[in-house]
Amino acid sequence: MKRLILALLVAGAPLAAAQTPKLRALIFSGRNNHDWRTTTPYLKKLLLDTGRFDVRVNEEPEGNSAATLAPYDVLVLDYCGARWGELTEKAVERYVSSGKGLVVFHAASYPFGEAPILGENMTNTGRTEPPWPEYRKMVGAYWSKDEKPITGHGPRHSFQVKWTRRDHPIARGLAESFWATDELYHNFRMLPAAEVLATAFDDPKFAGNGNDTPILWTVAYGKGRVFHTALGHNLAAIQEPGFVTSFARGAEWAASGAVSPPAPPPPQTRLLVVTGGHAYDTTFYTLFEGYPDLAWSHETSIRTAFRKDIRENFDTVLFYNMEQELNEAGRKNLQDFVEAGKGVVTLHHAAANFNSWPWWYEQVSGVKYFLKAEAGHPASTYRHDIELFATPAAKHPVVGDAGPMHFIDEGYKGMWISPRAQVLYTTEHPDADKPSVWVMPHEKARLVTILLGHDHHSHVNGGFRRLVKNAIDWTADTKSK
Repeated sequence: MKRLILALLVAGAPLAAAQTPKLRALIFSGRNNHDWRTTTPYLKKLLLDTGRFDVRVNEEPEGNSAATLAPYDVLVLDYCGARWGELTEKAVERYVSSGKGLVVFHAASYPFGEAPILGENMTNTGRTEPPWPEYRKMVGAYWSKDEKPITGHGPRHSFQVKWTRRDHPIARGLAESFWATDELYHNFRMLPAAEVLATAFDDPKFAGNGNDTPILWTVAYGKGRVFHTALGHNLAAIQEPGFVTSFARGAEWAASGAVSPPAPPPPQTRLLVVTGGHAYDTTFYTLFEGYPDLAWSHETSIRTAFRKDIRENFDTVLFYNMEQELNEAGRKNLQDFVEAGKGVVTLHHAAANFNSWPWWYEQVSGVKYFLKAEAGHPASTYRHDIELFATPAAKHPVVGDAGPMHFIDEGYKGMWISPRAQVLYTTEHPDADKPSVWVMPHEKARLVTILLGHDHHSHVNGGFRRLVKNAIDWTADTKSK
């Protein structure tokens, strides 16, 4: 938290900005001749990633009332289907005209007109319906299916979108143009209320009309603000950086009438992931995906990971390897990293690392898996594909909200586990030692060992994923720096 506050101050943002209430967005979806099942979740993610929005999704717009819309600042339409009925349509008209925001996304520019009702995959349902006149006014344009030139688009291709109103809050401070890889809608019937912000050249090589065609525009509808984007045919199209920026800024402007300066990026944990010496499912890598506060690198052996001093490069190291040999220089670099107060997460088969290095298993991992029998101790054992129930044994940030877990995993039995370990999780199975997650005491470093995590069964488990992320955060200590 201290680091976040510092970042805000350095960036010149007022401290109060961190506590500003979020704008509330509601997405109408659920019917479309485009793949709304992938675009809607991604649009939601784009808004959430700005840090300025709280977002909800409604896949059944029909029947929603003014009371449904009242809590929201902006309504986003990823919808192209049948009309919603008088109750909802009147509610949307009053909602926008009263001063709220509307975002019209891609195919949402042409439902509710005098045309056949299209179902999934552009199929004609055989039904037609009368137009919704006020919707045209809100959109600021409509499609012509009868009078030439027909509204439509050529094949998808890459084209540049050029800002024509660079003084508008949505465009202010941005580059003159950006690339899109998309359908290029052309021959809109534009209404006088539409204020065009950006256009694209409709190249005849791609069945275009040879003119600059409107792509982004705004409409004042009563006291409300409408932002329209013709971009967004599929997931690839909305992943383009230019779309991401224009959509997020357009939605914020529609919701509030202003566009805030970019928020400072969140402080990132610098994580080194070490593998090697043991096979694993590639689902392992997904454990580190989707976290804007995590920047991770990968080394495929302990020797390459610690060939040099890494204290200035990483906050924590996660070991998912099973190796015994590390030269004297490598051991010094690893020990220097720990003694510098850094973090270590020992995960699953990494419990068998460095059997001949007492400093490692006595002071860092707190566990020794006996690869072979030693004096006074038989070899440890393992068993694949056992049903494990992991139960929290203590309250700790590493446990957090991960909660109890249940999945198929590999059990380890007959290991030496340090009596100094603070056990956080236990398992009850005849083929697994009871402690399964613990932290090791250390004067400077933060050290966690997790015996769970053999393959995809655990890697995709929500509780396990949360546990690993909690362990990374706690060992890196980023939340209190």
